Amino acid sequence: MRMRVAGTAVLGALALSVLAVPAAHAADAHRGDTKISNVVVNGGKPVVVSASGTKTITVSFTATDDSGIAWAQAILYHGKDIEHSDSGAVANTSDKRSVCTEVSATKADCKATYTLSAGKNLINEVAGSWKVWAIAQGNDTNYVKKENAKTFQAQRLAKLTADASPEPVKKGKTLTVTGALTRANWNGGTYSGYTGQSVKLQFRKSGSNTYTTLKTVKTDSRGRLKTTVKATADGYYRYSFAGTSTTSAVSAAGDFVDVK
Repeated sequence: MRMRVAGTAVLGALALSVLAVPAAHAADAHRGDTKISNVVVNGGKPVVVSASGTKTITVSFTATDDSGIAWAQAILYHGKDIEHSDSGAVANTSDKRSVCTEVSATKADCKATYTLSAGKNLINEVAGSWKVWAIAQGNDTNYVKKENAKTFQAQRLAKLTADASPEPVKKGKTLTVTGALTRANWNGGTYSGYTGQSVKLQFRKSGSNTYTTLKTVKTDSRGRLKTTVKATADGYYRYSFAGTSTTSAVSAAGDFVDVK
């Protein structure tokens, strides 16, 4: 893919930064008692990016060593391993090591920020599961390197609409509810219909705070939705999509229907 060159440049810079510690080649490695734990990406939430947007996130982890932590670093990537990352590798925004704050003589909390950008390090083909490559070194030069310290989801932003008609409608008559499910096309900077997806049609009776699922509808070849229901009471109709590994969950705004 077109991102491969960027990944090579990042890995070259990393190899210089880690000095005597084994550089950014595949497989875990360690020497001594150094450990990495509690890796958290974006507060534990998927990283959702719009068609032409960017998303800056924080990656944090805990590093421990009986001599204390000298430094640590993490890189985000997509692919089999970091040497074969198929969208390049994303270094933190300052292109330096993580900032580590000493918690005790043997423990440090480390974190850094990273920016994922549609059309740059994000293309449609790499939506889904990403990994965190992480390394930490103790003051005694012991170290640990993890090829996959944590996985997280990089998702294309989804949009969803719903329109119920006719409005108003007589009780017991048929309502037609249309809508469309689209998602970010990172390659083109636009939104495209998400085909063949199961979407729930839901209803919230006027005065209630809870939506109830009426049926499940599949999107057509252009991401469009259409179904019918019987009008029973005043309330709101919406479509709701649970999301996939590559695409964010989304619910349409409820469309109010007055039942006479």
